[in-house]
Amino acid sequence: MSKFSEKREELATAGVSGPRWLWVVTALVVVVIAWAAYYFLYYRKPASTLDGFAKCLNAKGAKMYGAWWCPHCSDQKEMFGYAFQYVNYTECSPPNDRRTVNRICKQAGVKNFPTWQFADGSRMEGPQPLAVLGDKAGCQLP
Repeated sequence: MSKFSEKREELATAGVSGPRWLWVVTALVVVVIAWAAYYFLYYRKPASTLDGFAKCLNAKGAKMYGAWWCPHCSDQKEMFGYAFQYVNYTECSPPNDRRTVNRICKQAGVKNFPTWQFADGSRMEGPQPLAVLGDKAGCQLP
């Protein structure tokens, strides 16, 4: 038998696997790195290229009325991405109630979702392309 084979056999029978604390520390480091990556990717909101556009719409008096259950409202929100947080948005439907419209939306005369209302009092119903919203409000897309 060669020296290499003898050494391999010796290690196999000795059960050399390294100290247990080293495995525990390695596992903890992996968990911390995974948590940090999760936090960075899902909880931090990166700056959007549409932030300025959404802030401009807000400053120019554009408002969006929508409902949590409305798929067209979801489509409109997705167009803005993270920048939607700067849009002046009013939720018209109470949580878990698709049939009721709140007082604010009733007073505003909102009947369809989404509804955009502008400073001049005009309205647009349904999801609107960002370029159309920008033209109507006087805001420029980046």
